Amino acid sequence: MGRDKATTTLEGRTLFDWVYTALSQVVPEVVVAGRQAIQGVRSIPDTLAGGRGPSAGIITGLMEAKGRSILVVAVDQPWVRPATLAALLDVRPQPATPLDGRFQVTCSTYTPRCIPILEEAARKEGSLQPVIPQLEGTAIPPEHWRSWGEDGRSWFSVDTPGDLQEGRSRYGAPGAR
Repeated sequence: MGRDKATTTLEGRTLFDWVYTALSQVVPEVVVAGRQAIQGVRSIPDTLAGGRGPSAGIITGLMEAKGRSILVVAVDQPWVRPATLAALLDVRPQPATPLDGRFQVTCSTYTPRCIPILEEAARKEGSLQPVIPQLEGTAIPPEHWRSWGEDGRSWFSVDTPGDLQEGRSRYGAPGAR
């Protein structure tokens, strides 16, 4: 996008604020991994030296959680629904990842036992797509996540200005449903 996606505005609010609002309705604490603090929310630097991408941030979150599972949402997913996040937390076995043509790795849950596999992926700077089946959790097919009232908006990512417009056209304002 040529600028920090977290501070990009949509309907008068930052993308981060939309994601934070949805998450804070479902979990007791929201922590930002791999970046400076934003909007007063606690942040933690990536703990994996030399690792990049979502896997490094996920590992950081898992290390901070001290043995607990975590719910991950990317800062560029402003249409994420609290109902979908709550449903993800209820899926067994964990970790849980929606499948919508491909694994939605940044709208998923992860458990501490994922760390070794994620560390390898982070060091290789590779995609998390081939890693998800190795985590031995639940791949959530469309017929399952649609039963939550989900239509794919929760993992719709804003990577370009055109994506902002497409998201508005498809889903309206974030939080509208």
